[in-house]
Amino acid sequence: MRLTTIDTIAPTSRSSSRYLESQPRLLIELDGLFRRRPDPPPMLDVLQITQLHDQATLRWHHDPSWPGPHTEGPIPAPGPLLEIALAHHRANFDLWHEEDTAREPEASDARIAAVKRAIDVFNQTRNDLVEAMDRALLGGAGPQNPAAPLHSESPGLILDRLSILALKIYHTAEETHRATATEAHRRKNLDRLALLEEQRTDLAACLDALWSDVLSGKRRFKLYRQMKMYNDPDLNPMVYAHKLAGKPS
Repeated sequence: MRLTTIDTIAPTSRSSSRYLESQPRLLIELDGLFRRRPDPPPMLDVLQITQLHDQATLRWHHDPSWPGPHTEGPIPAPGPLLEIALAHHRANFDLWHEEDTAREPEASDARIAAVKRAIDVFNQTRNDLVEAMDRALLGGAGPQNPAAPLHSESPGLILDRLSILALKIYHTAEETHRATATEAHRRKNLDRLALLEEQRTDLAACLDALWSDVLSGKRRFKLYRQMKMYNDPDLNPMVYAHKLAGKPS
């Protein structure tokens, strides 16, 4: 199986490039998750990625500056998909917390405007990195069976849903033991947590099955570009009208 290297996955925006650069190979030290294996790991290991989501979410909440320098032992050599998946999850992590900030009751208009612009950047980054994951997986899958049924949702989009579920699970778990919450609130969120975990288990199994079908020629997938228009100054009428009127950006 041919594996696409990180250098061949060209980011489609400056923001996604920044995220990839901020997740160096030195960072891969997630409690043994990336220890060297006797055999090459599979191109897509869904369990490994969901563990990556959970451990990174925990680390970032306690140490926003993580990842730091690798200091012990040999530097692991993960496949590029994990590097992109980690950068993508960080974009979702930052997007989640900006969305929280936007809803702060006492936030000023200027603060909300600044947050909205940050949300646009994080969301564009998120979409660019979903496409990067799909490019890596298309390269890893090799030639697909053109006669196989086309799956409408790409693996990268499913990985995006799994990333969001990891964040929902973390924050719902927080609500089950929040000191200022009522017992009824905690019980309600325990029920929500069980449902979220079931949904993630189901979705991970679906992605595993899809990838197996792709490799065996039973199904195929394509790269679907998001074609976001609101961030493109040539496609957003509110932006290009401003430009055509000669007003400063």
